[in-house]
Amino acid sequence: MTTSSQKLQTLDAVLDGLMSRYRERVPDVLGIIDALIDENVIQKPDDIENDHIAFRTMGVPSLGIQSFEKIFLHYGYEKREPYDFKEKKLNAYWYSPPKPHYPRIFVSELRVRDLSDQAQHIIYQYTDSVVFDPVDSLDLDDAQAVDRFLHQPLWPMPTLDDYLTLLKESEYAAWVIYNRYYLNHFTISVHNLKPGYNTIQEFTDFLEKRGFKLNDSGGKIKISPDGGLLQASTVAQMLDAEFANGQTHRIAGSYVEFAERRILPEFQHLPPDQIRREHRRDGFEAGNADKIFESTFTSQTGK
Repeated sequence: MTTSSQKLQTLDAVLDGLMSRYRERVPDVLGIIDALIDENVIQKPDDIENDHIAFRTMGVPSLGIQSFEKIFLHYGYEKREPYDFKEKKLNAYWYSPPKPHYPRIFVSELRVRDLSDQAQHIIYQYTDSVVFDPVDSLDLDDAQAVDRFLHQPLWPMPTLDDYLTLLKESEYAAWVIYNRYYLNHFTISVHNLKPGYNTIQEFTDFLEKRGFKLNDSGGKIKISPDGGLLQASTVAQMLDAEFANGQTHRIAGSYVEFAERRILPEFQHLPPDQIRREHRRDGFEAGNADKIFESTFTSQTGK
């Protein structure tokens, strides 16, 4: 019988594996951390609170949200509100963590059946190689096994032609078919940084002064209708990617996101040193997320 403390130790190891590879793949992560250390905002990377980690999946049999969520539900995450991104043809859910210091999880999946016949055919010719839900055969208490799974390709490398065909119809589809792994980005909670950096406006000013390029879809700062959740992100950097036929092409990597969760009206009387996560705006906002997705889209990376 696995105890909840053992599950949390496994979760720690799984998150460490995700973040170490993410730092390797996304140069902006270390760039931003170095800039924050340089300005004495933090002393070390662990001083950053990770607001949430987002994952992209394919909505196909044996995969997608229903498969992926089993991992984090096993570690004590709880499934929360659904989201529908009509234009991008995506479903999504967010998951609240077992303890407040863990990141929220946001998982989206492409509604493959909503795409054209041609796009569906391309996707299925890759994903049909996954016959059974791979999570069902995973020992979720084995951190190394889960870590390996989260970083192994689940279907063959696509050809450049297939990638470019998908890119025209769904940039999300193209991104997922190439990357074939789940982690998309992590998010710095700016409200927990020191004054001068702890609002999204101050933080984005600092980033731009340091030369980081921000996603300006829907404005550089995306604000929820209630004004409680403010988000921004860098533009994904372009990487040289190799395809199945040996051809190479520059494609979008990943990005870093930033969130400011404002104190809820009923807790604004509390002194700053008493403010905890539960006193701030929780959850997500479809309108904000819709624009953040575009951090990997050519409308942003092509600028």
